[in-house]
Amino acid sequence: MILVSFITPTLNAGKVLKDCLQSISLQTIKDYEIIIADGGSTDNTLIVAKNFKAKIFKNPLKTGEAGKAVGIRHAKGKYLVFLDSDNLLPSKNWLKKMLLPLQKDPQIIGSEPISFTYRRDAGFTERYSALIGANDPYAYISGIYDRYSYLSGKWTGLKIETQDFPNYLKIKLNPNELLPTIGANGAIFRHDFLKNYFKGDYFFDIDIITSVIHQTHQPLYFAKVKVGIIHTFCESSIKKFIRKQKRRIVDFYQFQNIRQFNWQKNNRSATVKFSLYTITLIPPIFDSFRGYLKKPDFAWFFHPLACLISFFVYFSATLKNVIGQKNIIDRSHWQQ
Repeated sequence: MILVSFITPTLNAGKVLKDCLQSISLQTIKDYEIIIADGGSTDNTLIVAKNFKAKIFKNPLKTGEAGKAVGIRHAKGKYLVFLDSDNLLPSKNWLKKMLLPLQKDPQIIGSEPISFTYRRDAGFTERYSALIGANDPYAYISGIYDRYSYLSGKWTGLKIETQDFPNYLKIKLNPNELLPTIGANGAIFRHDFLKNYFKGDYFFDIDIITSVIHQTHQPLYFAKVKVGIIHTFCESSIKKFIRKQKRRIVDFYQFQNIRQFNWQKNNRSATVKFSLYTITLIPPIFDSFRGYLKKPDFAWFFHPLACLISFFVYFSATLKNVIGQKNIIDRSHWQQ
């Protein structure tokens, strides 16, 4: 069996995919395969993938979650690494460090980087995401974020039972407790675990954890490895940020009936908290200055605007859903 399968959903991602695959090729561990689940790219995505000897499979449902499901079905690795095409592995021994807790502790079913790698020369949206520890300000404000935040000094705002080891944290995810948004941007799962529990055409990473905990009524153990991952998140484009937030909320409502994890049910107070935090304006402005004092970077001052954009995009989509209007995204020209 191949040791590791890298699974990357793509759709017109050629511009960023080359750098992603290049970072994989530099890893000290060479026993891996690259699986590209492509949603019908019309740019040079497939050419880039072939140059890195990736195995390419069609993803007719186009979404990233559907692409992950395609990858799981075709993967041969003992461990499955879920990378978005705009992820970069920041060091040559990244994979080795990420596999360590899985190889050392059979209780641990997956691992994930503890932070987004901060790069001072990156675009302001990438820097903002790395600074607050989330791609979505809603996740940070509601406390369900899962990457280290320079603002809070923690990797999550939730109370999670944790054992601290030199290279990673072993975290216990308990039944009937709110979970952080674990499972994307460099997360690794044991293949046997997914083979036993995952069925379907869409792989929602947080859902598989929730589903298994509810089925077994037993806790699951995950590792937060003390490394980062680069997420080039929207570069420096507010337009792309708006598009991603829109896609996030539209997909939430579109696939709500097949999801195992209901954010509204599990964290009802979060929407009220986020709304009040945003529309009063003072808290996000205050946090921008507070963050700047902790780690000086003008990207902090995107925070109030990011909150406002997210609030109005989410409010608009929610209102349409309430009155019965369908939110549909045209993915024919979708890009990473």
